[in-house]
Amino acid sequence: MASSILGRVSSLVRANINSILDNAEDPELMLDQLIRDFTENIAEAEQAVAQTVGNLRMLEEDLTESREASTDWGNKAQAAATMAGQLSSQGKADESTRFEELAKVALRKQISFEQSVTQMQGQVTQQTELTDQLKDGLNKLRTKREELVSKRDELVSRAKMAQAQTQVQTAVKNVSVMDPTSELNRFEDRIRREEAMARGMAEVSASSMEEQFASLEDAGDEIEVEARLAALKSDGSGSSSAPSQGSSSTSQAGSSTEGGSAEGGSHSH
Repeated sequence: MASSILGRVSSLVRANINSILDNAEDPELMLDQLIRDFTENIAEAEQAVAQTVGNLRMLEEDLTESREASTDWGNKAQAAATMAGQLSSQGKADESTRFEELAKVALRKQISFEQSVTQMQGQVTQQTELTDQLKDGLNKLRTKREELVSKRDELVSRAKMAQAQTQVQTAVKNVSVMDPTSELNRFEDRIRREEAMARGMAEVSASSMEEQFASLEDAGDEIEVEARLAALKSDGSGSSSAPSQGSSSTSQAGSSTEGGSAEGGSHSH
């Protein structure tokens, strides 16, 4: 169990989070999923660490007991061998042999516990390494999970800021639409267009007046032409009567003068 969890922990620790997020359609959802995965694996890693630490402590206790037992059986072998020697020196061969056998039994026990100590030392070393690896992986998982939570909070904050900016921009646009200054600008543009239309109509009217006066001048010219033409026709048809009319007019003018003089003389008499 611990080995499989350690493998998953190592994979998660080595995972390139940025690459995963870059390839994700929805980075926020992917972050949520990664945080859940890390949280679940952290819980499993904590259980694995607790289990391996428990196993390590049991091995250490067994190792200590085996060492103590090895020492104890060594002491017993020593005591039995000493007794066997004393009995042998006293000529008590049978009792000496019995204690020698006890010493051998004690030595066999000592050797067995020494072998157990050697074996358990290797197990303790392996279990210690596994525990250290799990603890290290667990710490890295916790650190990476904190980074993910921080990154997620940052993304959520950025998303909210972007949304707020969008709302502000929308509000600004709405304010611009309802802004009195913009209404004044539109009103000013309308007035300018009307003024331009009035100037255009004035120019058209002035042009029409000029054309009318020009037509009047043309009509006057035509009248003069007609009058002169009539005079020419008159001169051509009655050239002889024209002078008599002139002399008649002259004589009439003279008689009028004379009459005037006579009247003046009579008045003087």
